[in-house]
Amino acid sequence: MDRRTGYSNRRTVATNPVGCPTPTPRSNRMPDHSPLITGVDVVVTNPMQAPLGNFVLVRVTTDQDGLHGWGDATCSGSELAVVTMIEEHIAPALIGQPAGRIEHLWHTIYHLPYYRSGSVHLSAVSGIDMALWDIKGKQAGLPVCELLGGRVRDRMLTYRSVSGSTFDEVLERVHHLQQLDYQVIKVQVAVPELESGYAVPASDAQQAATEEAFARGVPPAETWEPEPYTQLIPRLFEFLRAELGNSVQLIHDVHERVTPSQGLRLACDLAPFNLFYLEDLLRPEHLDTFRLVRSQSPVPLAMGEVFCNPWEGQELWFEHLVDYARHDLAHVGGITAARKIAAVCEARGILTAWHGPGNISPVTHMANAHVSLSVPNFGIQEFDANWDERVEEVFSTVPVYADGHVTVPLSTGLGVDVDIDAARKHPYVRRMRPTVRRSDGTPWAY
Repeated sequence: MDRRTGYSNRRTVATNPVGCPTPTPRSNRMPDHSPLITGVDVVVTNPMQAPLGNFVLVRVTTDQDGLHGWGDATCSGSELAVVTMIEEHIAPALIGQPAGRIEHLWHTIYHLPYYRSGSVHLSAVSGIDMALWDIKGKQAGLPVCELLGGRVRDRMLTYRSVSGSTFDEVLERVHHLQQLDYQVIKVQVAVPELESGYAVPASDAQQAATEEAFARGVPPAETWEPEPYTQLIPRLFEFLRAELGNSVQLIHDVHERVTPSQGLRLACDLAPFNLFYLEDLLRPEHLDTFRLVRSQSPVPLAMGEVFCNPWEGQELWFEHLVDYARHDLAHVGGITAARKIAAVCEARGILTAWHGPGNISPVTHMANAHVSLSVPNFGIQEFDANWDERVEEVFSTVPVYADGHVTVPLSTGLGVDVDIDAARKHPYVRRMRPTVRRSDGTPWAY
């Protein structure tokens, strides 16, 4: 890949490398009228030239003139590894295959590396999967949600996030979003004793250190202590409920930054404050603690953002240990994986709340919407992008916010196209995620 342009040097993989299975001739195949895959292109673009702003876009082309599909394989912090995974290890197995056999191809490329799963591999699978659904919708002349059973609803409840250095700053920003008719808001606050935290304003010293690290091309270093945070957050919610009453529903994201015992205590301490849900309370390595949390706290729980295949964390759904499935469609296996996760959750009354931040591209946001529109057990759809006009120069469509809900224009496929020339004007930017450590130097979760 050429980092200067953000575009693959191998724009079309159109040969059958030695060792790859030769596609079955059309005459020996059941007629399915499916176009054959002729190329897989990868484009990396950062329209806003921002940290965590690189998008890894996948275009699958076919032997039918003009018929192609777009997918999103973005994996912040591992973007170039995903590019290599697609170009070197996945694309050769797709050339000559029927694009319409989505389930077949999903399992083919899932099992292809043998040492499978993980964020890089499944982000690559996710991007290919979205592109194949986009092709199928375009070929059928239908939006993808119609292929998934049709719309169950016309719009999707959504939320935005606010943060501040003080409780009063958080309250002021909640009031601002209420004026824009948001009914659900995620709230975060900085810990006074710390220079930084998750999704909160950093100190001037931390910002300067971060910029210096970016200039050197290395990860910024941040210091975190979970105990003062665990003590602070219940006080934030006590303050907000005293000021707001129940006029708005509130979410908080722990982002896995506490120990299991601290997470249990925090869930119990937040019980009086009527949260919409408490997000990512525990790390994937500590899923067993959800049983203790469920037995001792009534707070609704959401989990799944960092899961990297549809089977990861399945005990949470089977035992109804959480209330919302928070998977990221760009990392968990795309639309194919999401619809299965939603079906498993539906049988247990668990609702969907797909991950929708600004560091995944509009292609994933459109995929989120098509699944969210078509599943009966929809809960909420995050759309928290803060994009500007530079993103709209690259992508033909983005979701639309109005009255506490998000909608998407419905056309064939996913309904979004990419201007490749515009994308190439905004190349890859090396802005690494921070390394987080305790004050004693112990590495900690981001």
